[in-house]
Amino acid sequence: MKQTKCAWALSSPLEEQYHDQEWGVPIHDDRLLFEFLTLEGAQAGLSWSTILKRRDAYRIAFDNFDPTLIAQYDHNKVSSLLENTGIIRNRLKIHSVITNAQAFLAIQAEFGSFDHYIWSFVKGQTVHNAWLHASEVPAFSDVSLKMSQALKKRGFKFVGSVICYAYMQAIGMMNDHTVDCFRYAKINTL
Repeated sequence: MKQTKCAWALSSPLEEQYHDQEWGVPIHDDRLLFEFLTLEGAQAGLSWSTILKRRDAYRIAFDNFDPTLIAQYDHNKVSSLLENTGIIRNRLKIHSVITNAQAFLAIQAEFGSFDHYIWSFVKGQTVHNAWLHASEVPAFSDVSLKMSQALKKRGFKFVGSVICYAYMQAIGMMNDHTVDCFRYAKINTL
């Protein structure tokens, strides 16, 4: 018997696998939180499938998203990244990863972990929405707007309210699977 899934997940096998295994699962590992923040920023103006196809190349290019290493990237490293055809070679986006790594480390130092800080926007609990149709899912929310403003104030780049909302969905702060999707109930039990 075929399982019902969110409509967007049916666009490609890669998106379907991501939907079925990762999207909306609560993440509390700082390295993985930084990875998703980086990938969501890279997506700006592009499709998520474009980023998913390049995810492995991003992991290699950006030292498995280790913010301590990335925060120290110099001009030579930026130049090599700009020549890397496996990633999105946008100078502003590449520089934002370095800037964001530095801001990420500052939050870790202040709060003990980025996880503790970022999940505070939803009081440490996943928000379980109950959308009947994909058309009901918003592009941003009051919470993603507050998160965006707070991150920008701390020096982050490519963290607008729409990017923050997509980030919240990806890392499980929001359960935005439609209620008929087989993942909706599963995420509710996590």
